[in-house]
Amino acid sequence: MSGGDEVALLGPAEVRRVAADLGLRPTKRLGQNFVHDPNTVRRIVHAAGLTAGDVVLEVGPGLGSLTLGLLEAARHVLAVEIDPVLAKRLPETVGERAPGVAERLTVLTADALRLKESQLSPAPSVLVANLPYNVAVPVVLHLLAELPGLRGGLVMVQAEVADRMAAGPGSRTYGVPSVKAAWYAEVRRVATVPRSVFWPVPNVDSALVLLTRREPPAGVAREAVFDLVDAAFAQRRKTLRAALATWAGSAARAAELLDRAGVDPGARGEQLGVAEFARIAAVPPLRN
Repeated sequence: MSGGDEVALLGPAEVRRVAADLGLRPTKRLGQNFVHDPNTVRRIVHAAGLTAGDVVLEVGPGLGSLTLGLLEAARHVLAVEIDPVLAKRLPETVGERAPGVAERLTVLTADALRLKESQLSPAPSVLVANLPYNVAVPVVLHLLAELPGLRGGLVMVQAEVADRMAAGPGSRTYGVPSVKAAWYAEVRRVATVPRSVFWPVPNVDSALVLLTRREPPAGVAREAVFDLVDAAFAQRRKTLRAALATWAGSAARAAELLDRAGVDPGARGEQLGVAEFARIAAVPPLRN
């Protein structure tokens, strides 16, 4: 950027001032914990690997701490904020602290879980967001499905959620979120974020999760695989033969389908990767 485009990031005093101006008291219901540490913002932007041509989709910009850092690095930022008060204030904050890049910002007052590709222009190339733990996984899965043009992203989530998203087969934390995220992307936990960089201070640490888009398994519908995954993990301690009995029609039919897919009917869901689940879902249905 040129010297006239300097961005003044928000520190603790500025975050509290903006909140006070709005009469805002952060709520647990909306997962409102605002980053007030400029170094953490710079760390997130760097970890996201943004290029000058990227269009960033930011979900839940809040008071604008991360937004300012993203505007400094990317061509455009599409900020999706569900709170109309925060959405209205964001352009003002950017105009005050980064007037040279304010035209790069588009703010949408919307629920990210209902977001459609047609609402976003220019088309986003990468997702970068600080997500509330209670909606983090549904938001990421929805956006990866709805926006095939996303090459990936970086999300900050509760550390426990990060572990579940990035877990591999056989891990204690491996489950439905792990498999479904792996359908769309390579998922890696890349850093821990201490709770002290947020206001108010949450009860848990957060972590950064890096998503790198990849081609999903071929020859099978996503919905079929996801239905199978839900069934396999609904009763984690059961073997696949038993866990998939309702899904397949009976335990015997489940065992036959698993055999035809080359999967041990005595295995459990947490032992399989997304490719194995896709292979099972792709087996032609049995005739009566």
